[in-house]
Amino acid sequence: MQPLLALSRLIDGLNTFVGRTVGWLILVAIAVSAGNALMRKIFSQSSNAWLELQWYLFGAVFLLCAGYALLKDAHVRIDILSSRLSRRKRNWIDVFGHVFFLAPLCLIIVYEGVPFFMRSYLSGENSGNAGGLILWPAKLLVPLGFALLLLQGVSELIKRIAIIRGDLDEPSKAEVDDTAPQSGAA
Repeated sequence: MQPLLALSRLIDGLNTFVGRTVGWLILVAIAVSAGNALMRKIFSQSSNAWLELQWYLFGAVFLLCAGYALLKDAHVRIDILSSRLSRRKRNWIDVFGHVFFLAPLCLIIVYEGVPFFMRSYLSGENSGNAGGLILWPAKLLVPLGFALLLLQGVSELIKRIAIIRGDLDEPSKAEVDDTAPQSGAA
């Protein structure tokens, strides 16, 4: 189990790096949005490229940070139901969900997303809007984001099985949520 837990830590590190790095693109997207709005209001000028860059940036954050959100347990749960279950049952539900829902969905999207990206890249596909951007970078984000999510799903599966087997302690909420205030901090 220890080699699998080492792999899990490696995947967690990758998604932590990607999540913390790519998350800063929100500020870039805000700056682009504000700049475009100012250009439109002050100079009556706008650019389709700047508008498309905004959705590229938001799309990059959404897709590339999905694995990080899974790592930090920031995805949607039905807490009213899951809070009534034992931690062991919740871990089994997570194992079931990762194996039968998350992994197949991610595999299908990566499998279909790579040719989707390649067709766009090889054809040099551009936006249909005047002055728009090339489309393949946005299409690359789809298989890349779901590959990162799949990797994190594998990591979470390893951790859940290790917890169920007693090989790993259950993480506390503060360990999962690195934005939580740390006790004893002055």
